[in-house]
Amino acid sequence: MNNALAFETLFNRGNLRQLAAPLLIVMILSMMVLPLPPFLLDLFFTFNIAMSIMVLLVAMYTMKALDFSVFPTVLLVTTLLRLSLNVASTRVVLLQGHTGPAAAGKVIEAFGHFLVGGNYAVGLVVFVILVVINFVVITKGAGRIAEVSARFTLDAMPGKQMAIDADLNAGLIGEDEARKRRLNISQEADFFGSMDGASKFVRGDAVAGILILFINIIGGLVVGILQHDMGVAQAAKNYTLLTIGDGLVAQIPALIISTAAGLVVSRVATEEDIGQQFVGQIFGKPMVMLLTATILGVLGLIPGMPNMVFLLLAAGIGWIGWRSQLRQGQPKVEEAPAEAVAAPQESLEASWSDVATVDVLGLEVGYRLIPLVDRGQDGDLLKRIRGLRKKFAQEIGFLSAPVHIRDNLELKPNGYRITMKGVEIGLGETYPGMHLAINPGRVAGTLPGTQTKDPAFGLLAIWIESNLREQAQSMGYTVVDASTVVATHLNHLIMSHAADLLGRQETQALLDHIAKDSPKLIEDLVPKQISLAVVQRVLQNLLEEHVNIRDMRTIIETLAEHAPRSQDPLELTTQVRIALGRAIIQQLFPGNAEMQVMAIEPGLERILAQALQGGGDGSGIEPGLADTLLRETAVAAQRQEESGLPSVLLVPGHLRWLLSRFLRRAVPDLRVIANAEVPDSRTIKVTTIIGAKS
Repeated sequence: MNNALAFETLFNRGNLRQLAAPLLIVMILSMMVLPLPPFLLDLFFTFNIAMSIMVLLVAMYTMKALDFSVFPTVLLVTTLLRLSLNVASTRVVLLQGHTGPAAAGKVIEAFGHFLVGGNYAVGLVVFVILVVINFVVITKGAGRIAEVSARFTLDAMPGKQMAIDADLNAGLIGEDEARKRRLNISQEADFFGSMDGASKFVRGDAVAGILILFINIIGGLVVGILQHDMGVAQAAKNYTLLTIGDGLVAQIPALIISTAAGLVVSRVATEEDIGQQFVGQIFGKPMVMLLTATILGVLGLIPGMPNMVFLLLAAGIGWIGWRSQLRQGQPKVEEAPAEAVAAPQESLEASWSDVATVDVLGLEVGYRLIPLVDRGQDGDLLKRIRGLRKKFAQEIGFLSAPVHIRDNLELKPNGYRITMKGVEIGLGETYPGMHLAINPGRVAGTLPGTQTKDPAFGLLAIWIESNLREQAQSMGYTVVDASTVVATHLNHLIMSHAADLLGRQETQALLDHIAKDSPKLIEDLVPKQISLAVVQRVLQNLLEEHVNIRDMRTIIETLAEHAPRSQDPLELTTQVRIALGRAIIQQLFPGNAEMQVMAIEPGLERILAQALQGGGDGSGIEPGLADTLLRETAVAAQRQEESGLPSVLLVPGHLRWLLSRFLRRAVPDLRVIANAEVPDSRTIKVTTIIGAKS
């Protein structure tokens, strides 16, 4: 009963697919040691031919290499299958070869007689030619392509990884998509590396085929003459024909498999299979077809040439070219003209509708960039901008105003301008159909193209043609398309101006959103204890120093606690930063790693404290001291960055606001934190003391 249940479970739960591969390997290995009757040999030889044809067809209909990622394993299995069949057929040929040409089955007999006319000399020549084609041409070429592809794929991995990180940071893709792309890159490198190794199996199979041929011929002569008392001529005819038939029936599938390997590793990944690429790129240009037909026609008119063949083929190719030219020359159906615009009426009185409000965020594009923002022309920039707003809301903590896009004929054709409240904050150029290769600092060479700078971060870059993308990535460049250039620039500016984007309306919308979960908390704070303007100013102070406001519950609770004692936005901001200290430090120093920071020399701290009494904006600092402080801070911050550490300055709480605003002009990326903001559990190590006498 239990055996029946186990049997039913095995065959009713899809386990057969899991057992297929192990059973196939066991069957292949069994053929090397177990004798097979001629009928089973015919069956397995036919299966080998069918398998090779299926592999070739799958390779031709594959869009990209990873769609057939199991191909290296298929190469190994099919090679092992052919060698096992060679061993099994050799056993039958040597044991039963004296009985006649059908001793090893009908398939070997057919390949030994019908394909080479029963002439073992011709069969030997054909076999050697097939082996040479397979070994010297196809297999060697496919192996070389796989080797080069594996090397270039590995070299391009850092650039591709950086491109994925850039798209992720720009909000163009999510974590799941980034993880999927990284997996594809890793699998691609593994695939070409495996193909490089698997091609050695095919080459070894070709060498083994030659050795097996000569061993079988010599062994057959020895067995036929010495054991079966056959004449030399008869033994040579019987055993040589059987051996050649055996070799051909194995080498033809090997040639097909090798061709499939060449097709897989040599194709360029597109949205078309090999057949569509071949027809579209070879026969898709009418002028090429017509010129070819003309040349063939001229050759066909030369006396002594096979005129009929040349003229017939010239007529066929010329007809195909003529039909293609007619199809490409057909005029497109134009839309009906729009109705005539009515004659302008007399100008009306001005009204409030004539007053246009200024967009909070705007993107103006030149006329050549309109396809990037036009849904009708498959422009994907709109989708990317929506992704940027979503990423901004998730990381910063509030929803920014939408980006209004319009064309501007005053810009350069490929130019774009980013505005905030009507004021230009960014300007750049991008070229649809091309890619921007950004130099992250370590590249292996130069590329042909237009030298420029990345508009977002000012890095050296080159505008290159799309067909150079893989080469640029292999050289270490970060390669992005035209839409990504604009989206990354826009994302950088939005992040940099987060405080300016938080207006009164956004603040109220944020409080209303919090009130859905904690209505009493908001009701007791605004406007009973504190005004909306003060809340807005506190949030802007946080955003100006790159502190996100996602933890609004802590911010509101801190304001509610300290609002009865002070309405000063700076004082309230200080208390909020202390409450958010753990999150601020975590953002700068992830995990529980040691905090390696810069500090101010105690004597200099006292001088700055005195200057603070003269002006909270740093105007009380003596000019020479101010210049020295700015210069030393910039040098120390650069030293921190070169060591791979964030530029963080640890100061007393009463100096934090002064130094943050004062030093921001010299070191934009500097983060100034107060001693009170550091959690007690964190360890501090001072790497540089600014103002210390050397």
